[in-house]
Amino acid sequence: MSVVYSKLPSQLKRPSVARKAVFLLIAAYGLKKLYPYVSARLKRGPSSPHLPQTNGEPLEVTERRRKKRTSPAVNREFLERLSRLLRILFPRIFCKELGLLGFHSVALISRTFLSIYVANLDGKIVKTIVKKDPQAFVWELTKWLLIAIPATFVNSAIRYLEGQLTLAFRTRLVTYAYQLYFSNQTYYRVSNMDGRLANPDQSLTEDIVMFAGSVAHLYSNLTKPILDVVMTCYTLIKTAKSKGANTTWPSVIAGIVVALTAKILRAFSPRFGKLVAEEAKRKGDLRYMHSRIIANSEEIAFYGGHK
Repeated sequence: MSVVYSKLPSQLKRPSVARKAVFLLIAAYGLKKLYPYVSARLKRGPSSPHLPQTNGEPLEVTERRRKKRTSPAVNREFLERLSRLLRILFPRIFCKELGLLGFHSVALISRTFLSIYVANLDGKIVKTIVKKDPQAFVWELTKWLLIAIPATFVNSAIRYLEGQLTLAFRTRLVTYAYQLYFSNQTYYRVSNMDGRLANPDQSLTEDIVMFAGSVAHLYSNLTKPILDVVMTCYTLIKTAKSKGANTTWPSVIAGIVVALTAKILRAFSPRFGKLVAEEAKRKGDLRYMHSRIIANSEEIAFYGGHK
């Protein structure tokens, strides 16, 4: 602790400033934790004891718990569903999907190292321009142009492997879904005895296609940025240490900025999950209505239902 304290700026070494900063942080954290309970207590009002009861609890509390359970979140239920999906997508260790995922990961890692190498070449090109060395400039520029060949190949491989991964995921999901759909007369029960799924054709076709593509694309969008951030931070810290610079305080500031930015974006961003679910629901309803029109076209035309 003494080493960390010695590296702090002189303004933060003053006891009064440090106490004020710690007090403000504790107060903000306490306000964040207590605000939902206080607001709920104020909204309930004095007539809360006379609310209708459900299983010994007020109806408002039951509804709030139900909404909390149904709202999407990274919890135990999410992890259980993710585990079941992974067992469907990757039924065994040595399967086609896992091989495609491995090749896709190698391509993403190669693209990251190529980006770092191109950044180093850019710095060397600028260095030769500053030094006014034409021969070195031509050599570095030639290497910069030649590296475009493997970079183009890697970019095309990433897109190709992502498409193959999407197709493999779609095949697994479609096979599993149709096995369940045609077993134990499920197709009949869904259409005639159970109204929870109004448009099974949409769920078995379009929704599976969109889900498989989103899963494959999500892996690319998560893996490469995380690897880019890790490699870039490692390279910057290594370069700073080689120059004799202190990296502790800048790293702390960068971590705080990233955490605050994530909190702000999460607080003010719309709930895209609900928007996507609503879009899929409306597409399914429209498709269901068209299928009903096709199935009952004679009656609609006879009774003039199109008017």
